[in-house]
Amino acid sequence: MTTLKAQLQEDLTAAIKDRDELRSSTIRLTLSAVTSEEVAGKAKRELSDAEVLKVITREAKKRREAAEAFDQGGRVDQAARERAEGEVLAAYLPKQLSDEELAAIVAAAVAESGASGPQAMGAVMKLVKPKVDGLAEGGRVAAAVKAALA
Repeated sequence: MTTLKAQLQEDLTAAIKDRDELRSSTIRLTLSAVTSEEVAGKAKRELSDAEVLKVITREAKKRREAAEAFDQGGRVDQAARERAEGEVLAAYLPKQLSDEELAAIVAAAVAESGASGPQAMGAVMKLVKPKVDGLAEGGRVAAAVKAALA
């Protein structure tokens, strides 16, 4: 068992004992997504910590998008719950890069590739993506690259 998955299971047990409904339901759903990922495909396999982290990132993104959708629909109470679930998941994610750190990485990649103009976005993204994987959301990265090339 991966250490991150084990941590999730320990935290689930603690949340259930503390009768913390929000944490327990959020962690339970995340563990369910991890299990689904493990049994997807031809053979069952054990996920690495990096793969579990990607599942948690995907779940956190779902919460953010759902909160925005609920806000647009006028369901403030449900949006607040989605944001609270997102905060529970954020505790398991690495600290996100600040805008300044992201801009510095993008500027270095633009200089390295010698890119100019928006048509070179793919080449710059190819250099930036491995450096910021898991540390910055794809939309933020794309926006930073687009701004640097504009």
